[in-house]
Amino acid sequence: MRNVKQRRMGVLRSVISEYIETAKPVSSQTIAEKYGMDVSPATIRNDMMALEREGYLYHRHTSGGRVPTEKGYRFFVENLMKEAEVPVSQRRMIQHQFYQSSMEVEQWVRLAAAVLARSTNCTGLATLPRVPRSCFKHVELISIRDSMVLLVLVLQGGTIRQQVLTLGHATTQEELTSVADQLNKRLCCLSSAEVERQLKEMSAFHRQVGQIVHKIMCRSEGSISERIYYEGLANILSAPEFSGGEKAHQVIAILEEGKVLPILSKTAEVGSVEVIITGERSHTFLRNTSLVLAHYGVPQQAIGVVGVIGPNRMRYSYTVSLVQYVASIMSEMMQNFYGEVSL
Repeated sequence: MRNVKQRRMGVLRSVISEYIETAKPVSSQTIAEKYGMDVSPATIRNDMMALEREGYLYHRHTSGGRVPTEKGYRFFVENLMKEAEVPVSQRRMIQHQFYQSSMEVEQWVRLAAAVLARSTNCTGLATLPRVPRSCFKHVELISIRDSMVLLVLVLQGGTIRQQVLTLGHATTQEELTSVADQLNKRLCCLSSAEVERQLKEMSAFHRQVGQIVHKIMCRSEGSISERIYYEGLANILSAPEFSGGEKAHQVIAILEEGKVLPILSKTAEVGSVEVIITGERSHTFLRNTSLVLAHYGVPQQAIGVVGVIGPNRMRYSYTVSLVQYVASIMSEMMQNFYGEVSL
């Protein structure tokens, strides 16, 4: 009985592997000829029928081959998938791209999505890091003209916010620089609550700037970026599963409307990888679609998401390894960047 079960698991692995490559229903004859099962096509056919009864496969036509179900893909990912490493040459190239980019978190996010899209032939996605508790890093005040000033606030973790202020009087750049220097010394590494407590002891102009800094910090806390950066949308739309005009429009609408955001907002540890098969549970708005997601960043301080969205028949083993590697690079970049932002 054990041998029969092992053989059927081998048949399931072969069917899913073949379907991932071809996107065509898989016959018992194909498995017998291509995957060296050492049993007859009739035996494999019986195994496929048993797997269908158990909900791992289904067939679209009476005489056609079998196709994996969502249950089959889940079992494959959790039990049958072989580990695959990202080639050393590719890892070096990806690392080089990141370390050649500018010191801007948004650019890293865009690059992560582009690398994942290009390497998997699916759609890459990434979000800016979520900051559960904002911490003051640096502020700069830049004179625009007369009483108009540009405030540039840098928070620990790399978040940068800008706001134009209109003062009640004209102020020189020298005066603005002096005020910014004093605030930087006084507020360095403080939380929003700690900044608020400092406001009572400030002079009028310093308090005015400090109040704006405090409001910006409060708005930044606990929020995940409402914008998801996508690259390679054409990749998923060219897949056979979405080749129909209506299906393609549905995918585009779902991505543009941000319906994927609730999935990305889940709490998870940095470095952890999750495979979501959207036909399971409540994720029915994107049928025939899977996501491979990983969280990156600095625990308790700034966490974002990178990942891939594609058809259920994506190359899971390679995609999981690649997403995990890109997330590790992003985490390393964030750790190096954290506390080093200056203007």
